Amino acid sequence: MVFFDTGSVKKKEIKDKYDIVVVGAGPAGLASAIYARRAGLSVLVVEKAIEGGYVNLTHLVENYPGFPKISGEELASKFKEHAESFGAEIYNAEVVKLEVKEDKKVVELDDGKRIEAPVVIVATGANPKRLNVPGEKEFFGRGVSYCATCDGYLFAGKDIVVVGGGDSACDESIFLSNIVNKITMVQLLETLTAAKVLQERVLSNPKIEVIYNSTVKEIRGKDKVEEVVIENVKTGETKVLKADGVFIFIGLDPNSKLLEGLVELDPYGYVITDENMETSIKGLYAVGDVRKKNLRQIVTAVADGAIAVEHAAKHYF
Repeated sequence: MVFFDTGSVKKKEIKDKYDIVVVGAGPAGLASAIYARRAGLSVLVVEKAIEGGYVNLTHLVENYPGFPKISGEELASKFKEHAESFGAEIYNAEVVKLEVKEDKKVVELDDGKRIEAPVVIVATGANPKRLNVPGEKEFFGRGVSYCATCDGYLFAGKDIVVVGGGDSACDESIFLSNIVNKITMVQLLETLTAAKVLQERVLSNPKIEVIYNSTVKEIRGKDKVEEVVIENVKTGETKVLKADGVFIFIGLDPNSKLLEGLVELDPYGYVITDENMETSIKGLYAVGDVRKKNLRQIVTAVADGAIAVEHAAKHYF
């Protein structure tokens, strides 16, 4: 799934050897770069889309220490500026292959460049999960969206469906309620699973109705989304909701394809690491949302990056 047009890419000249190569410029990747430079190590951050990663799509961040209220885009920009202020190099390209050769790793980019480093930190994050129901793919960009900040304004004064009941679904529903006419949240479970404060905001919002124990079976329309078919998972009863749009917030899929066959992944595709963020291959780390962990937040992603570099700096340099 592509959310961004990278525009100007591959403009910088880069070296063919670094102490550390970081794959991904989200919070975990940029924190890794900051700590690497503070440790006196050369670091290249490779990002195929936009610096800051998925944080750019978050309307409002309220739980990052020091910033009671800040837009995701602004926070992402601060991460990038901070890393570059320490001399971290950020290069726009996609890593297509990772080779492990004894004590060194070789990162191959989609522009043909090959970068060598003793330490590689994979911070590729995760993408929003799809429902994989009829109409979802067909109506993507024509009523189906995974980003409230990106597309919310398109539905001003209209009725929409939000799928999910966790933090993201509730947070984005609250944001969308300032734009749309009505929101119907479709939640698979008997209750919302978001933080209590978000649940309270959703349930007290007159524009939001929550339908529990239900799942989306089909998204229908002609040239754009017109209705959503849902099914009660307990009774089997189906219902058709009239809607101009569907926003889907049901979790994440890890971007771990680069490491398939190299390191151990859990059944969901998340990278298994030790407490130092190191994988089963020495000098190869995974940080942020791509790794198996209990809590996926900006603050934990940043912590992962710091921990990985601190360990690498002591053991490999």
